Amino acid sequence: MTASRVLVLNSGSSSVKYQLLDMADRSRLATGLVERIGEETSRLVHEPLTGPAAASGKREQVGPIADHEAALKAVAAELAADGTGLDSPELAAVGHRVVHGGTRFTRPTVIDDEVLAEIRKLIPLAPLHNPANVTGIEVARSLRPDIPQVAVFDTAFHSTMPEHVARYAIDAGTADAYSIRRYGFHGTSHAYVSRATAALLGRPVEDVNVIVLHLGNGASASAVRGGVCVETSMGMTPLEGLVMGTRSGDLDPAVVFHLARVGGLSVDEIDSLLNKKSGLLGMCGDNDMREVLRRAGEGDETARLAFEAYVHRLKKYIGAYSAVLGRVDAVAFTAGVGENAHQVREAALDGLTELGLALDLEANAARSPQPRLISADHARVAVAVVPTDEELEIATQTYALVTR
Repeated sequence: MTASRVLVLNSGSSSVKYQLLDMADRSRLATGLVERIGEETSRLVHEPLTGPAAASGKREQVGPIADHEAALKAVAAELAADGTGLDSPELAAVGHRVVHGGTRFTRPTVIDDEVLAEIRKLIPLAPLHNPANVTGIEVARSLRPDIPQVAVFDTAFHSTMPEHVARYAIDAGTADAYSIRRYGFHGTSHAYVSRATAALLGRPVEDVNVIVLHLGNGASASAVRGGVCVETSMGMTPLEGLVMGTRSGDLDPAVVFHLARVGGLSVDEIDSLLNKKSGLLGMCGDNDMREVLRRAGEGDETARLAFEAYVHRLKKYIGAYSAVLGRVDAVAFTAGVGENAHQVREAALDGLTELGLALDLEANAARSPQPRLISADHARVAVAVVPTDEELEIATQTYALVTR
């Protein structure tokens, strides 16, 4: 029997998301979430997707789960109950989402003690994410030390950006001393969607230039030339770029100095303001695009202003990345807002006919879970809606690495 299953783990500070996939046919066997780890009201939701267990649907348990080790053991028990446990000889590897790989990790990497130590060294670049990623790796290695554990990095896809794009225009010595450069994030999504868009067009990925717009609560854009990222909107951290649910995106750096000197805010308070209390939430009090659209439709001026700011920034990046690529074959919308908010897609592309962009308004308004084209027949540039699949991308990269 050839081992073909990959368990994908996304360990957050108080949560673990997971999926078990069979790469023989790229099918999902199970999916689930453990949340509120360390609290009395911890919750595990597990959904078997194949076999006899699937008929009973989701299973949920609520109660204290002390730490990530207890969480992963609970996940292992749920999988074992389905007959797909971690001790299965069919499990080929565990793939871990790791947010920041710095300049050291530019491709999926089998984890050993040295690699884990290097990931720990990158914690200052992603203090909210990498510690939890490390914890998930440590626990998974202890549960199955005999199979490969693979790190797939959010930043890796963007490591192909030219140096003049990745560099900030600050003192070079200071930049090098503190690893200050543009890394980019959502890389697994941008990689998956850029390839899926080429497939939708029926063309080799090497021949397609695409602008990928990953629009969720966090949002980022990328310019991908022939399957290779040449520019992305997020920078050293996920704060740079588009207007997001709670993040400001692009901002004059002197705003930070002003808030400190005039407003008397501490560094931590400014950090919290820009990352957690800005974007749509800061402008109108809602970070859910559905609510923003509802309120704007009812005449709420603050919601309308937030929506217009969101769309303006998005439109600006589409124009900029059209210039960067020179030739654009497709613009692809993905993630929660990108896949579901037809009003955002319509507003973002409105007035861009000179760039070859035009929507089929009926196709744009129609909902579907499938990848699809929504551009007008006469449009020079295709517009696509491509549901992202970061777990499948992580599993694909993991399995390819361990079966070379």
